[in-house]
Amino acid sequence: MQTIGMLGGMSWESTALYYRSINELVRQALGGLHSAKIVMHSVDFHTIEALQRAAQWDQAGALLGQAAQGLQQAGADFIIICTNTMHRVAPQISHHIDIPILHLADATAARLKQAGFDSVGLLGTAYTMEQDFYIQRIEAQGIQVVVPSSAERDEVSRIIFSELCVGVVSTSSRHYYVQVIESMGRQGVQAVIQGCTEIALLVQPRHTHMPLFDTTLIHAEEAVKRALA
Repeated sequence: MQTIGMLGGMSWESTALYYRSINELVRQALGGLHSAKIVMHSVDFHTIEALQRAAQWDQAGALLGQAAQGLQQAGADFIIICTNTMHRVAPQISHHIDIPILHLADATAARLKQAGFDSVGLLGTAYTMEQDFYIQRIEAQGIQVVVPSSAERDEVSRIIFSELCVGVVSTSSRHYYVQVIESMGRQGVQAVIQGCTEIALLVQPRHTHMPLFDTTLIHAEEAVKRALA
Protein backbone atom coordinates (compact mmCIF):
# COMPACT_ATOMS: atom_id res chain seq x y z
CA MET A 1 0.00 0.00 0.00
CA GLN A 2 1.30 3.44 -0.92
CA THR A 3 1.28 6.31 1.56
CA ILE A 4 -1.13 9.16 0.82
CA GLY A 5 0.05 12.68 1.59
CA MET A 6 -2.89 14.84 2.62
CA LEU A 7 -2.51 18.60 2.39
CA GLY A 8 -5.48 19.60 4.52
CA GLY A 9 -7.03 22.07 6.93
CA MET A 10 -8.79 24.11 4.20
CA SER A 11 -11.15 23.70 6.02
CA TRP A 12 -10.60 21.03 8.65
CA GLU A 13 -14.31 20.25 8.36
CA SER A 14 -13.83 18.80 4.90
CA THR A 15 -10.42 17.33 5.72
CA ALA A 16 -12.14 15.24 8.39
CA LEU A 17 -14.47 13.93 5.65
CA TYR A 18 -11.45 13.04 3.53
CA TYR A 19 -9.78 11.18 6.38
CA ARG A 20 -12.89 9.19 7.25
CA SER A 21 -13.75 8.40 3.62
CA ILE A 22 -10.24 7.23 2.74
CA ASN A 23 -10.02 4.93 5.74
CA GLU A 24 -13.51 3.53 5.20
CA LEU A 25 -12.70 2.80 1.55
CA VAL A 26 -9.47 1.00 2.48
CA ARG A 27 -11.32 -1.09 5.07
CA GLN A 28 -13.99 -1.97 2.49
CA ALA A 29 -11.30 -3.00 0.01
CA LEU A 30 -9.02 -4.97 2.34
CA GLY A 31 -11.24 -5.92 5.27
CA GLY A 32 -10.22 -6.69 8.81
CA LEU A 33 -8.33 -4.00 10.69
CA HIS A 34 -6.83 -2.42 7.59
CA SER A 35 -6.66 1.36 7.39
CA ALA A 36 -4.95 3.81 5.06
CA LYS A 37 -1.31 4.81 5.28
CA ILE A 38 -1.52 8.60 5.53
CA VAL A 39 0.73 11.50 6.40
CA MET A 40 -1.04 14.83 6.81
CA HIS A 41 -0.16 18.49 7.05
CA SER A 42 -3.12 20.53 8.29
CA VAL A 43 -2.61 24.26 7.79
CA ASP A 44 -4.14 27.19 9.67
CA PHE A 45 -6.94 28.08 7.25
CA HIS A 46 -7.11 31.63 8.62
CA THR A 47 -3.73 32.33 7.02
CA ILE A 48 -4.63 30.74 3.70
CA GLU A 49 -8.02 32.45 3.47
CA ALA A 50 -6.42 35.85 4.09
CA LEU A 51 -4.01 35.21 1.22
CA GLN A 52 -6.94 34.21 -1.00
CA ARG A 53 -8.78 37.45 -0.26
CA ALA A 54 -5.63 39.48 -0.93
CA ALA A 55 -5.02 37.58 -4.21
CA GLN A 56 -1.58 36.64 -2.92
CA TRP A 57 -1.67 33.28 -4.66
CA ASP A 58 2.10 32.99 -5.10
CA GLN A 59 2.63 33.33 -1.35
CA ALA A 60 -0.12 30.79 -0.68
CA GLY A 61 1.47 28.44 -3.19
CA ALA A 62 4.85 28.80 -1.50
CA LEU A 63 3.37 28.00 1.92
CA LEU A 64 1.56 24.93 0.64
CA GLY A 65 4.58 23.90 -1.39
CA GLN A 66 6.72 23.84 1.75
CA ALA A 67 4.04 21.78 3.50
CA ALA A 68 3.95 19.36 0.56
CA GLN A 69 7.72 19.06 0.72
CA GLY A 70 7.37 18.00 4.34
CA LEU A 71 4.84 15.35 3.34
CA GLN A 72 7.26 13.96 0.79
CA GLN A 73 10.04 13.87 3.38
CA ALA A 74 7.65 12.07 5.76
CA GLY A 75 7.18 9.27 3.23
CA ALA A 76 4.21 10.24 1.06
CA ASP A 77 4.16 8.53 -2.34
CA PHE A 78 1.73 11.06 -3.82
CA ILE A 79 -0.23 14.07 -2.60
CA ILE A 80 -3.85 15.13 -2.57
CA ILE A 81 -4.75 18.78 -1.99
CA CYS A 82 -7.87 18.48 0.17
CA THR A 83 -9.67 21.50 -1.26
CA ASN A 84 -10.92 22.52 -4.69
CA THR A 85 -9.95 26.18 -4.47
CA MET A 86 -6.29 25.69 -3.65
CA HIS A 87 -5.77 23.63 -6.79
CA ARG A 88 -5.33 27.20 -8.07
CA VAL A 89 -1.73 26.85 -6.86
CA ALA A 90 -1.16 23.18 -7.73
CA PRO A 91 1.54 24.11 -10.29
CA GLN A 92 3.47 26.07 -7.65
CA ILE A 93 3.13 23.24 -5.14
CA SER A 94 4.44 20.72 -7.66
CA HIS A 95 7.65 22.72 -8.03
CA HIS A 96 8.53 21.89 -4.40
CA ILE A 97 8.18 18.11 -4.70
CA ASP A 98 9.25 15.14 -6.81
CA ILE A 99 6.11 13.07 -6.20
CA PRO A 100 2.84 13.45 -8.13
CA ILE A 101 -0.24 15.45 -7.16
CA LEU A 102 -3.53 13.63 -7.77
CA HIS A 103 -5.52 16.51 -9.25
CA LEU A 104 -9.11 16.79 -8.05
CA ALA A 105 -10.49 18.41 -11.22
CA ASP A 106 -8.96 15.69 -13.41
CA ALA A 107 -10.47 12.97 -11.24
CA THR A 108 -13.86 14.68 -11.41
CA ALA A 109 -13.70 15.15 -15.19
CA ALA A 110 -12.91 11.46 -15.62
CA ARG A 111 -16.00 10.51 -13.58
CA LEU A 112 -18.18 12.87 -15.60
CA LYS A 113 -16.95 11.38 -18.87
CA GLN A 114 -17.46 7.87 -17.53
CA ALA A 115 -21.07 8.80 -16.69
CA GLY A 116 -21.59 10.23 -20.18
CA PHE A 117 -22.29 13.83 -19.14
CA ASP A 118 -21.15 16.69 -21.39
CA SER A 119 -22.85 19.69 -19.72
CA VAL A 120 -22.54 20.26 -15.98
CA GLY A 121 -23.12 22.95 -13.40
CA LEU A 122 -20.41 23.99 -10.96
CA LEU A 123 -20.86 25.15 -7.37
CA GLY A 124 -17.92 26.23 -5.24
CA THR A 125 -16.14 29.26 -3.87
CA ALA A 126 -16.17 32.39 -6.01
CA TYR A 127 -12.53 31.66 -6.88
CA THR A 128 -13.40 28.22 -8.25
CA MET A 129 -16.50 29.38 -10.13
CA GLU A 130 -15.00 32.56 -11.59
CA GLN A 131 -11.34 31.77 -12.31
CA ASP A 132 -10.23 29.43 -15.07
CA PHE A 133 -7.81 27.11 -13.21
CA TYR A 134 -10.56 24.57 -12.48
CA ILE A 135 -13.08 25.03 -15.27
CA GLN A 136 -10.42 24.76 -17.97
CA ARG A 137 -9.39 21.30 -16.81
CA ILE A 138 -12.99 20.09 -16.94
CA GLU A 139 -13.70 21.68 -20.31
CA ALA A 140 -10.47 20.24 -21.74
CA GLN A 141 -12.24 16.89 -21.52
CA GLY A 142 -15.06 18.10 -23.78
CA ILE A 143 -17.46 18.93 -20.93
CA GLN A 144 -19.29 22.26 -20.88
CA VAL A 145 -19.30 23.96 -17.46
CA VAL A 146 -22.12 26.30 -16.40
CA VAL A 147 -21.89 28.51 -13.29
CA PRO A 148 -24.68 30.34 -11.43
CA SER A 149 -25.45 34.04 -11.87
CA SER A 150 -23.23 36.64 -10.22
CA ALA A 151 -25.62 37.16 -7.29
CA GLU A 152 -25.99 33.41 -6.82
CA ARG A 153 -22.21 32.92 -6.92
CA ASP A 154 -21.80 35.51 -4.18
CA GLU A 155 -24.31 33.77 -1.91
CA VAL A 156 -23.04 30.25 -2.65
CA SER A 157 -19.52 31.40 -1.74
CA ARG A 158 -20.68 33.29 1.37
CA ILE A 159 -22.40 30.18 2.71
CA ILE A 160 -19.21 28.16 2.24
CA PHE A 161 -16.95 30.54 4.16
CA SER A 162 -19.41 31.91 6.73
CA GLU A 163 -21.23 28.66 7.53
CA LEU A 164 -19.85 25.38 6.21
CA CYS A 165 -16.19 26.11 6.98
CA VAL A 166 -17.13 26.73 10.62
CA GLY A 167 -19.42 23.70 10.93
CA VAL A 168 -22.78 25.43 10.45
CA VAL A 169 -25.25 23.40 8.37
CA SER A 170 -28.41 25.44 7.80
CA THR A 171 -31.69 24.21 6.39
CA SER A 172 -32.29 27.59 4.74
CA SER A 173 -28.89 27.45 3.07
CA ARG A 174 -29.61 23.92 1.87
CA HIS A 175 -32.84 25.14 0.30
CA TYR A 176 -30.95 27.96 -1.39
CA TYR A 177 -28.38 25.58 -2.86
CA VAL A 178 -31.11 23.26 -4.11
CA GLN A 179 -32.83 26.21 -5.80
CA VAL A 180 -29.59 27.14 -7.54
CA ILE A 181 -29.05 23.52 -8.59
CA GLU A 182 -32.55 23.27 -10.02
CA SER A 183 -32.12 26.61 -11.81
CA MET A 184 -29.00 25.27 -13.54
CA GLY A 185 -30.96 22.15 -14.43
CA ARG A 186 -33.49 24.35 -16.23
CA GLN A 187 -30.57 25.78 -18.20
CA GLY A 188 -29.90 22.31 -19.54
CA VAL A 189 -27.08 20.97 -17.37
CA GLN A 190 -27.18 17.22 -16.83
CA ALA A 191 -25.41 17.10 -13.44
CA VAL A 192 -23.81 19.38 -10.86
CA ILE A 193 -20.26 19.34 -9.53
CA GLN A 194 -20.07 20.01 -5.80
CA GLY A 195 -16.84 21.87 -6.43
CA CYS A 196 -16.07 22.74 -2.85
CA THR A 197 -15.14 20.02 -0.41
CA GLU A 198 -17.59 21.31 2.22
CA ILE A 199 -20.71 21.29 0.04
CA ALA A 200 -21.38 17.61 0.71
CA LEU A 201 -21.97 18.60 4.35
CA LEU A 202 -24.99 20.58 3.16
CA VAL A 203 -26.47 18.89 0.09
CA GLN A 204 -26.72 15.15 -0.49
CA PRO A 205 -28.31 13.26 -3.39
CA ARG A 206 -31.56 12.81 -1.44
CA HIS A 207 -32.11 16.58 -1.53
CA THR A 208 -32.37 16.94 -5.32
CA HIS A 209 -33.22 14.96 -8.43
CA MET A 210 -30.10 16.31 -10.17
CA PRO A 211 -27.08 13.96 -10.26
CA LEU A 212 -24.43 15.34 -7.89
CA PHE A 213 -20.69 14.78 -8.18
CA ASP A 214 -19.21 14.99 -4.69
CA THR A 215 -15.60 16.00 -5.33
CA THR A 216 -14.48 15.05 -1.81
CA LEU A 217 -15.67 11.46 -2.24
CA ILE A 218 -14.39 11.24 -5.82
CA HIS A 219 -10.95 12.45 -4.73
CA ALA A 220 -10.88 10.03 -1.80
CA GLU A 221 -11.88 7.12 -4.03
CA GLU A 222 -9.19 7.92 -6.58
CA ALA A 223 -6.57 8.32 -3.84
CA VAL A 224 -7.42 4.88 -2.43
CA LYS A 225 -7.42 3.33 -5.91
CA ARG A 226 -3.93 4.72 -6.49
CA ALA A 227 -2.67 3.71 -3.03
CA LEU A 228 -3.84 0.12 -3.50
CA ALA A 229 -2.88 -0.26 -7.18
